[in-house]
Amino acid sequence: MSEEITPFTIAVDDADLTDLADRLARTRWPEAEAVSDWSQGIPLSYTQEVAEYWRTTYDWRAREAHYNQFDHFRTPIDGLGIHFIHQRSPHEDARPLIMTHGWPGSVVEFHKVIGPLTDPTAHGGDAADAFHVVCPSLPGYGFSDKPATSGTGVEQIATMWDTLMGRLGYESYLAQGGDWGSAVTSFIGIQNLGRCTAIHTNMPVAGPNPEMLEDMTPQEQSAMEAFAHYDQWDSGYSKQQSTRPQTLGYGLVDSPAGQLAWILEKFWAWTDCDGHPENALSRDELLDNVMMYWLTATAASSARLYWESFANFGSGTVDIPTGCSQYPKEIIRPSRRWAESRYSNIVYWNELERGGHFAAFEQPETFVDEIRAFARLV
Repeated sequence: MSEEITPFTIAVDDADLTDLADRLARTRWPEAEAVSDWSQGIPLSYTQEVAEYWRTTYDWRAREAHYNQFDHFRTPIDGLGIHFIHQRSPHEDARPLIMTHGWPGSVVEFHKVIGPLTDPTAHGGDAADAFHVVCPSLPGYGFSDKPATSGTGVEQIATMWDTLMGRLGYESYLAQGGDWGSAVTSFIGIQNLGRCTAIHTNMPVAGPNPEMLEDMTPQEQSAMEAFAHYDQWDSGYSKQQSTRPQTLGYGLVDSPAGQLAWILEKFWAWTDCDGHPENALSRDELLDNVMMYWLTATAASSARLYWESFANFGSGTVDIPTGCSQYPKEIIRPSRRWAESRYSNIVYWNELERGGHFAAFEQPETFVDEIRAFARLV
């Protein structure tokens, strides 16, 4: 199979935008929730408000032009066409860095950090902190191909990303990720195929051993309570996506209001937003990310990654140098000693004051600072 790397431009057909507006106008809505908060899910009034904005005000063509400022490509790896942004730094000595998103995110998460990472001197930084940035779309997500057979889990994606970096001419690189990107990045470290010299994650996944449970710090107790809340009240999506992703897909691929609600509810739950997602991100940014699922009809194919890999999301031991940036509203917030039981060579650890699950999206300045601080040590 060809290893050709082909330039790619986001270019949505007018017919797709007309169809979206028509479907939004014809949405059959449920009745309102029976509570005055988000405890039964995303409220009807807010969902209708954003859907109407999406239909009448949101300007996809302007957003499309914004994202096309980056250099997009596609290349076949293991039988799948993989979409990625490859933004080379103007600084020759820049270090290659691959950053991986998760669900319900996309490469949209990185649009505010690509510039400062690739061209720090244009953003008040130092040329020594420059990176060549690669941001791929996971298989089944965005503009990457959808796997037609089973077997494309985080382990295979990790080897695909190593292949991609080699194909781009990078024989040494750093890897970064959160959510599924954390799982993929961790497996890049576990596999240790020779090119990746260190990894960084804003969502280290690790738990306590029995001895640690007997002597937990207040921070560890808080982490256990947060995970218990997630398990009881916030994880239903993962059970559905990891067991019956195909069934879920029929509703979400057919209904833009359904796809909107499925995703935005998680941005309320997982961002550091003081109770409203638009305190963390703009409405347009939230819709940009939803569009990466709607336009590409990837609700089912993205959910299948849960079916493939949810059981081993946090498995394996990483021995290469690792950096961890802990954001206070992250879903899983292990202590450093918990993390060291899985990541045996933590060279950078920092706990931030603001931010949640979508670190680069929510807190781009501190995220860039974290990547730079980590990279200086490795």
